[in-house]
Amino acid sequence: MPLPLLPAVGGVTAAPLAPATAAPAATTLRYRPVRLRASPSTTSSPSTSAVSSPRPPPSARHSRKHLAGRGDAPARPSKDRVFFLDVNPICFRGSQRSLGAFARWLALFFSHVSLRDPVVAVRTPSQTLRCSGNEYRRRLMPSYKAHRTRGVGNGADSRVVDVLRECNVPIVQIDGYEADDVVATLTHQVLQKGYRVAIGSPDKDFKQLISEDVQLVMPIPEIGRWSFYTLRHYVAQYKCDPTADLSLRCFMGDEADGVPGIQHLAPGFGRKTAVKLLNKHGSLENLLKTAAIRTVGKEYAQEVLVKHADYLRKNYEVLSLRRDVNVQLDERWLSTRDTCNDTSVLSNFILKFHEGRG
Repeated sequence: MPLPLLPAVGGVTAAPLAPATAAPAATTLRYRPVRLRASPSTTSSPSTSAVSSPRPPPSARHSRKHLAGRGDAPARPSKDRVFFLDVNPICFRGSQRSLGAFARWLALFFSHVSLRDPVVAVRTPSQTLRCSGNEYRRRLMPSYKAHRTRGVGNGADSRVVDVLRECNVPIVQIDGYEADDVVATLTHQVLQKGYRVAIGSPDKDFKQLISEDVQLVMPIPEIGRWSFYTLRHYVAQYKCDPTADLSLRCFMGDEADGVPGIQHLAPGFGRKTAVKLLNKHGSLENLLKTAAIRTVGKEYAQEVLVKHADYLRKNYEVLSLRRDVNVQLDERWLSTRDTCNDTSVLSNFILKFHEGRG
């Protein structure tokens, strides 16, 4: 569902977060529209932004301590931040491939979100997209992404890759694996090295990774901006800890991914019941193990948990992001990104796109 947005306080500085009892909100970055000027070559004078706007102050660390607040002064981040950019979703406008959408979202991401922080782009290979996801997930659940047949196309693939490389962004793709699993694996490796992580993607699957050191930044097409989504936002929206996100989705299902919830088997078992039980027992597995030996709730809920335990466990296996993809973090990816090519590369790309309508 669309996320309500907090008002901004001048420039691109996000407003204070709403209290946990308030409606869910996402911290919005407000700025002027992107205006890119064509450059005669890709070796034009250096620029650190695709737009002419003030550089915002460093983002404060979204931890429980900081969110508790101490006056209006933001806490100084104690860790450097690494961005992972989920490329495939921003190459589309709705269900249609759009290199124009890709160029705009990328320009906004560089100029108002990541700035000079390290960015690692992660793509799902085209053949994996056409096969509707990982084979192991399809074996578990044939309906998994069965309705998704779109691919970016080889021509668009090469142009997207070229732009990212020219903007000094490393690109990672692993045959047979979705970008989600690659990002989850690399996020785990980055956290072990003491960094914070921000994942640029509209994919709600990444909510299962949210923590004090992991936040999302999502493109919001309705307003044409990227918006940060943090631990505080998640708790306000779902009334439970992000560690329970995956367990909750096992009950509710995921229509977009072709994963049915428990409602078609037990219509009376809804979100409120699931949240209440997960808040008490912590995870789906703990809940199912406890329900197998004693009563954990009302008779109807108890019957569902015992009767459909295997069904819920299969949902868990399909929906959980993997952390064991055969990919290794390169130390060079953690360096400050050289932004000198951003303006010229993106300007020339947009000109070529408009001329050839690629």
